[in-house]
Amino acid sequence: MGTECNQQQDAWRTFRSSRKRTDMAFVAKPDRIDTFSTIHDWESADYEPTLPVSEKSNPLTRHIDRAPASSIMKMLQACDAQMFQEKSQTQYQRLLSEEMVKTLMEVAERVRLILKDPQDSLVVLSGCGTSGRLAFFMASGFNRELQRLNYAPVCSYVIAGGDRALFSSQEAPEDDPTLGALCLKKVSEGKKRVLFVGVSCGLSAPFVAGQLDFCLRHPDVYTPVLVGFNPAHQARKEPIPGCTLTFHSVVTRMEELAKTQKAFLINPALGPEAISGSSRMKGGSATKILLEVVFSASFSRTPVTFNGILQHMRSYEKALDFTYSHSEEIAALMEAAGRSLQCGRQVCYLGWGSLGLLGLIDASECKPTFGADHEDIRGFVSGGYKELGNNEGDLTLMGPEFSISHDDFLDGVLPRLTDADTVLLLYSHSDDVDEVAKLARRVREKTSNIHAAYHQTDGDAAAKQDDINKLCSSTVIFTWPQEASKRLQHLREFSTKLLLNAVSTGAHIFKGKVFKNYMIDLQVTNSKLYRRAARLLQKLSGHSESECEEALLKAIYQVDKLSEDIATCSLETHTHTAAKAKKVVPLALVCLLTGCSMKEVESRLEQQPIVREAMETCLKSS
Repeated sequence: MGTECNQQQDAWRTFRSSRKRTDMAFVAKPDRIDTFSTIHDWESADYEPTLPVSEKSNPLTRHIDRAPASSIMKMLQACDAQMFQEKSQTQYQRLLSEEMVKTLMEVAERVRLILKDPQDSLVVLSGCGTSGRLAFFMASGFNRELQRLNYAPVCSYVIAGGDRALFSSQEAPEDDPTLGALCLKKVSEGKKRVLFVGVSCGLSAPFVAGQLDFCLRHPDVYTPVLVGFNPAHQARKEPIPGCTLTFHSVVTRMEELAKTQKAFLINPALGPEAISGSSRMKGGSATKILLEVVFSASFSRTPVTFNGILQHMRSYEKALDFTYSHSEEIAALMEAAGRSLQCGRQVCYLGWGSLGLLGLIDASECKPTFGADHEDIRGFVSGGYKELGNNEGDLTLMGPEFSISHDDFLDGVLPRLTDADTVLLLYSHSDDVDEVAKLARRVREKTSNIHAAYHQTDGDAAAKQDDINKLCSSTVIFTWPQEASKRLQHLREFSTKLLLNAVSTGAHIFKGKVFKNYMIDLQVTNSKLYRRAARLLQKLSGHSESECEEALLKAIYQVDKLSEDIATCSLETHTHTAAKAKKVVPLALVCLLTGCSMKEVESRLEQQPIVREAMETCLKSS
């Protein structure tokens, strides 16, 4: 034990020393745009002290709503780089902290125990919204990798709202801890050993809290692992309706059990999101990093080591810098997508394999994040539901937003395309490049506004790619060094996620869906988003908490005066009603600032459909 500890300390010292040198393995790091103090401002005890880290606004992006594409890329890079910053003098654990690496080692060993007994054992990944989509994405990918290594697949997934939530916002089930527990019980029925990994970026989702509580009440079968990005003391303390739990109480119990490795907390602080509260960005990226590092280590035939875990995580840091070395090309994609949304047209991702699935995930997140229409940004993947392999199978009959195959695109979207629409191809050298070229030609007949993001490895033949380049207005080519080949699939997925997040976020900024660095047209469809909306109204209006909640309810119910019936309704009723409403937060804010009636406010917003511009007009007049 002493020798192992010394090896860990040596690895840590070596890693810290190597980080002080310029690393040229992928690409030299571009110049940073912010000072050290600006980057670390959010860690101050005086900075937005009432908010958990995941809900704070990031000082780096406070003017992102007015920035050109090139500056947006620099801001996003600086925010993403915060994931890999070393631990400072504050209480926050970081992604690369020594304690975090040790916890990942322990969880990897638990996965190995599952692999030894696949018949009676199971790993379950679960989450809500983005976290649930990534749970599906990674469970599917891990099972494919296990089969390639001649292991039996042992991973399953749960997403709040079921498979519909993979493509369509189903936020309400997040608030149901009983449903969460029932879903976990169902998927793990008959198993004798279950490693449950619940992901809740803000340590706040009641659905996941219910699952963790279920694990804690059945320790003979379940070992719970919680992944999130707030310190434990910032876990949500608000009582969950209908039960005695709070997320904080569950975390407190897990902290005690973690001392004897009967439960595990993986909760590094990443710094605030570029767009306040938008956990699809850093939260999603870090979730992918952590789980891939754990599972890759457990699948390996070699021992799980401190240095191995640390260096694997460092490869993602290199990949981040490598991706942002293409900022100029990505900014051009962002501008093209923004022009499409500004003129009421759409952006389409056409992808292959796992990169296509990431396109589906990114597109599905735009509706709840930005109050977008499902047609604004859409994703399509080669093979459709056969490629997806989801639990519930083909969902096409549920509606147009569940049509996800390239054939669906050709039948339903291609005939309506114009040069005002943006099409982005997502693929790699290992995909069927002939098929990519064929589809690109079909698209080119309808629009010249076609672009590509393509991954290859140093030395790959590029003859077929040249034909696609000629069809596209622009191509972002990621040429990975041979040294990255061991983890190439995960790294190019990570890179593609960063690119897609940048493109869709920037496009919605240009459409006016972001004010300062806040989502001002978010959907208020669960308790977390309801509280976030109320806090945002307070911050922007300067009014009291009660006044802001009253304005929020007026906007939800489209009334000038709250009746007693409305005032006494449950939060669940409020969020259910809000799910059918549009521009709830902008309506409430303009109402607060102007004192106008709801009809007058609606008229103002209709006159200025760009929400950010309407907000600024009202703020100036007030």
